[in-house]
Amino acid sequence: MDYKKMSDDIVRLVGGEENINGLVHCATRLRFDLKDSRKAEREELEKHEGIITVVESGGQFQVVIGSHVAYVYTEIMKNRDFGSDTHATTESSGKKTSVVSTIFEVISGSFSPLISAMAGSGMLKALLTVLTLLGWMSATSDTYLILSAAGNAVFYFLPILLGITLGIKLKANPYVAGVIGAALMEPNFTGLMDKGSDVSFLGIPVVMMNYSSSVFPIFISISIYAFVDKLLKKIIFKDLQLFLVPMLALMIMVPLSAIAFGPFGTTVGDWISSGVTWLIGVSGILSGIVLGGFMMFMVVFGLHWGFAPISIHNIGIGGDPIEAMAAAAVFAQIGVAFGFFLKAKKDKTLRTLAGSASITGLLAGVTEPIIYGLVLRFKRAIPIVIIAGAAGGAINGHFGVKMTAYVFHNIFAIPVYTPTLVYVIAIACSFTVATVLTLTFGYESKGRRENSKTVDSTKVEESGSVITVSKAVDIKKETIYSPITGKIAPLRQVNDSAFSTGAMGKGLAIEPSVGEVVAPIDGVVTSLFPTGHAIGLTTHAGTEILIHVGINTVALKGKYFNPAVQEGDIVKQGDLLIQFDREQIIEAGYEIVTPVIVTQTKNKVDTFETNQEQIQKNEVLLTLVV
Repeated sequence: MDYKKMSDDIVRLVGGEENINGLVHCATRLRFDLKDSRKAEREELEKHEGIITVVESGGQFQVVIGSHVAYVYTEIMKNRDFGSDTHATTESSGKKTSVVSTIFEVISGSFSPLISAMAGSGMLKALLTVLTLLGWMSATSDTYLILSAAGNAVFYFLPILLGITLGIKLKANPYVAGVIGAALMEPNFTGLMDKGSDVSFLGIPVVMMNYSSSVFPIFISISIYAFVDKLLKKIIFKDLQLFLVPMLALMIMVPLSAIAFGPFGTTVGDWISSGVTWLIGVSGILSGIVLGGFMMFMVVFGLHWGFAPISIHNIGIGGDPIEAMAAAAVFAQIGVAFGFFLKAKKDKTLRTLAGSASITGLLAGVTEPIIYGLVLRFKRAIPIVIIAGAAGGAINGHFGVKMTAYVFHNIFAIPVYTPTLVYVIAIACSFTVATVLTLTFGYESKGRRENSKTVDSTKVEESGSVITVSKAVDIKKETIYSPITGKIAPLRQVNDSAFSTGAMGKGLAIEPSVGEVVAPIDGVVTSLFPTGHAIGLTTHAGTEILIHVGINTVALKGKYFNPAVQEGDIVKQGDLLIQFDREQIIEAGYEIVTPVIVTQTKNKVDTFETNQEQIQKNEVLLTLVV
């Protein structure tokens, strides 16, 4: 693969160098901070050979490439310097970002540059464990101790490294931020621990703690430092800032970190860890089912980064149960891919994708090619991943399996989980269940027209547009009318991965110009959210449709929504379903773009979309051809 050409294409398609504020990469994806994501040509990126998909999450424009992402990143960064100038002023895209999204973005942006170092170090620790168990190396030998130092360093000095990456993310001086972390580990400071409770700073008592491998203290300290850094630059004469700003920042932040932020952050980490341990203790099986069954969706939405600080904190105090349970989800995905590989004998393209994705997942623990290339394309695989992941997660949760070093979940990392035998049984269970279910139920509905004879093409005319389809025996149509008046947009433009990736199903999005939703079909109201922002209907033919008014509008808790029907009501096409106050919803800071999704049909169908840009309620929106 020509990585240079690919890198140049990606830079061009995200809007050019002038549209890029910053760029980092993790194990499988390039994470762009764009000035205006609307300038990116998402459709062209997704068509590009070598790119799996594109995801917008946590304020980042993510180009998912796979395990060779580092090569593409290297080519992009040659003769370019995105995001390394900590004093540069960047333009804002103007998007409103929630506090939760901002937190996840900061966590993600801080850990992403360190992931490869942490994963490599974790794998080295796993190798040393194997070598000592086999008796090939002594744990007291000089060779072991040198290699052990290499494996432990990134975790021991994590406050320093996180200080640097956090400083970059928060646009403060990253090296001063790193020094703040280093000060908490400097021998003069750590030597004070021998004095016990007699340590003070200007008469203020200091609670001494060991900050090696800690996460929460440095997050709190550097977040405050970013504010202090900006404040000092505002009040100090520019010619004196070079030495005076960092000097005063260190004089302020290091004592405050030692006196307040460090102990508080450590306590918060202990509380969270204790809470997780308590929850698992209450029901390890239930915790394992939730984490093993649904971790894939957390990865899709970028929510898995919220676990990273907790997991690393847990590893520092003896072991992390969260990642051990989540590992089952990874092997469930690998099992699905292997099932695809065995079943797709006639589809060489799908078989090749499934085979390579299985190997990548098994050997490297990288499953994005499986998630975006297989599971989200073939929705029947979604419940299989949930069931198989839940099975393995429940085993790990019940028996208290823990991860003792930060690694990617692959077969080479097995030695860092304890008890090891239980972990092997759990991941084998997830893999086997996923493979068997995939082979049993396949990846297409049973209504697939494998035995139907295809003759010459025919034309299906609908709403002034002509659609050419293959003429199979008993062609059947089902028409979905628009439930809303407004402007039509493709699903890929919806600012929510569940809709934009097609994970929920096919359909279109409509930006309403009128605040009402009418029935797009004759059928039954099968679900109505208590908040009134979303409704599900089923046609007499068994087609399920979801109408979701706005993005994240569930947070409004029903405010500005007035449902006109109840679950179980039989409706006719055109009947009023929901009234909503679009102006108030927009004023509250929410997008009102409304996905209209065909979530399930009895048979395998082709979905044809209207080619209109504006649509009135009760006009044809989608045509399903069986």
